[in-house]
Amino acid sequence: MSFAPLRFVPAALAALALSACVTINIYFPAAAAEKAADKIIDDIWQTAPGEDLRDQMPDPTQPTPDAAAPASQGDDQ
Repeated sequence: MSFAPLRFVPAALAALALSACVTINIYFPAAAAEKAADKIIDDIWQTAPGEDLRDQMPDPTQPTPDAAAPASQGDDQ
């Protein structure tokens, strides 16, 4: 009996392994990605074009009024 077809199995496995190691990188320009993200956010918030909601948001570096006051621990007896 001849095992000639089995002779190609290692080569086929090597070709399969090499083809599985392909990575496709797609790069988007940062400005275009930010513009697209802003458009999506505007669509979600249904704002007028050009209106920037970031001006209306609170400053994340400042504590909120609730965070500035100590929480009551139930020690008021």
